[in-house]
Amino acid sequence: MNLNGWRRKDVLSLLLVLLLGQVVSFNLAITSFTSSLLSNLGVNTPLTQSFFTYLSLALVYTPILLSQRQKLLVPWYWYALVGFVDVEANYLVVKAYQYSSITSVTLLDCWTIPWVMILTWIFIKTRYSLGQFVGAAICIGGLGLVLLSDAEDSGSGGKNPILGDLLVIGGTFGYAISNVGEEFCVKKRDRVEFIAMLAVFGLIVSMCEIAIFERKNLEAVEWTSEIISLFAAFALSTFVFYTIVPFLMKRSGSALFNLSNLTSDMWAVIIRLFFYHQKLNWLYFLSFAVVAIGLIIYSVTDKNSGTAIEAEAGDSNIQYQVLDTENEISNDEITFSARSEQIDLVT
Repeated sequence: MNLNGWRRKDVLSLLLVLLLGQVVSFNLAITSFTSSLLSNLGVNTPLTQSFFTYLSLALVYTPILLSQRQKLLVPWYWYALVGFVDVEANYLVVKAYQYSSITSVTLLDCWTIPWVMILTWIFIKTRYSLGQFVGAAICIGGLGLVLLSDAEDSGSGGKNPILGDLLVIGGTFGYAISNVGEEFCVKKRDRVEFIAMLAVFGLIVSMCEIAIFERKNLEAVEWTSEIISLFAAFALSTFVFYTIVPFLMKRSGSALFNLSNLTSDMWAVIIRLFFYHQKLNWLYFLSFAVVAIGLIIYSVTDKNSGTAIEAEAGDSNIQYQVLDTENEISNDEITFSARSEQIDLVT
């Protein structure tokens, strides 16, 4: 991409994408922090946590979708598949913290990035430049500095590291499938429709799995004000997360989205600093700077950043035009049929 051709609007658009990426990353850190606190309190209900997330999304976005009174732009069974995969990915990664160390889980969670780049290359036909690969590598290297600092303070590898690592790898592949499906839907179809349908099917899947796998754990929970507030904080942060992600996907793509999420570990450290008054290692500041540089390199070398948004808007308009055309054709057919019946009656 020619940097000299960048206009002020392009720079502002890039800054908006990077800012939204950090808002998403910060909310992701809050979800990790609240999940960790719930685990420390003896609450082992990852499916129930996801249930409240999907419930809040369904209560807000389903009425909006219904008020539009239009046909689904994507068949419902694709949304059912994405919803199922999203629920399972969340469950696997949260469950992994019970068996492996935080350092291992965070490191393996980065595997979402190569999974996403491979899947978008195959199914969405996204083509990445050499600069984007360099930017992605720099981002992962920046996170490595955080892991290096964490390794100095972490003395436990978990009670079953191999099982925990396998759970994380399975979860990252699930996240990649969900992210790529979301990128396709929000770029080619409708954001509100995607969130509403994901919420509905995520709610159905999580309810069924809670009844089968998590009912006893849920019954054992003592609902104190602290636990209720943590559930509420988790639901609120994930609601903001799922609300912003489609907009970020449409503006950038799932690869940049996952690269932005690499800073969530650093945000989690800052949160722990304010809650537990821990001292920050200088490597965290260096890591944040390295990841920021990698994100900028990835963004400015994006070959599709100039006209992608306009093309996507055109695709969306085409979809609605097709629906309008179908309605017009249907009305013409009804009118023609009525006139034919009148002629038959006269004859």
